[in-house]
Amino acid sequence: MALRIATRKSELAMWQAQHVADLLVQKHPGLRVELLPLVTRGDLILDQPLAAMGGKGLFLKELERALLDGVADLAVHSMKDVPVDVTVGLITDVVLERANPGDALLSLDGATIADLPAGAVVGSSSLRRQCQLLSTRADLQVADLRGNINTRIRKLEDGEYDAIILACAGLERLGLTRHVSEVLEAPHWLPATAQGTIGVQCRQADSEVRDIIECLQHPATRVITRVEREAAKRLQGSCQLPLAVYARFDSGQVKAQAMVGEADGGNIIRCEKIGPADHPEHLGKALAQDLLDQGAAAIIAGLASQNQRSGSNGGP
Repeated sequence: MALRIATRKSELAMWQAQHVADLLVQKHPGLRVELLPLVTRGDLILDQPLAAMGGKGLFLKELERALLDGVADLAVHSMKDVPVDVTVGLITDVVLERANPGDALLSLDGATIADLPAGAVVGSSSLRRQCQLLSTRADLQVADLRGNINTRIRKLEDGEYDAIILACAGLERLGLTRHVSEVLEAPHWLPATAQGTIGVQCRQADSEVRDIIECLQHPATRVITRVEREAAKRLQGSCQLPLAVYARFDSGQVKAQAMVGEADGGNIIRCEKIGPADHPEHLGKALAQDLLDQGAAAIIAGLASQNQRSGSNGGP
């Protein structure tokens, strides 16, 4: 049997797809796997903020279309880019073991966030990162940063930014950690939902393919992914909302933290919950409800109103 894996053409996406292919061949000797690189709309439009374009779902539509049309059998995604509202007929239930979920600050002179001078320009396309950064250093400037990892690092090296913020997992997978000056991690800095996790998507009705890829499932990562994505779903999570959700195992239970804030970092709501691993969705719902009870609904409504006034198409 031969499997076709749809993937974006970026270096990181190709690495992830090849990693999945290699694991499948190891588990199923004789299986043939072919990569099908595709260009997505999100890859083509680099001169607009991601939130204004309609969200991270723009990186998936062409891959999902390939699955639905039968052109591909699998698609490999960074789970943080997968919208919480699933596409009918498709399922992304298999996840690999989570890599480093944190963010990293990159600078050419080794400066940390505390070291950056007032007015320093920090590149990031994430409202979540912007919110957390400005809540710590309101005197910094955040500028939009698009493109693949190599492109973003090159912009830092060319002096367009004083520092940039990227996900640790991608940097580590591609061996691009040379400019990391500070690792930003929980509990003080929270990552995006399912950051650091690779997901494998297929057609829901394709039982043969689902059986083949089940060997890639990492049970613990699946539990924490379900917690995080359920919380994000309840909070209408998209790249247009400064939202962070992070879950991990702690003494046999799952400890989860979340935050919702305004983009300028002036108002942030946080919460933490602990629950059993056998009911991940319940924990995710409780996490979201705690934030809503604290006033997150007003922040979400305010951001939605701003997006409508600015002509945004809405998040995934």
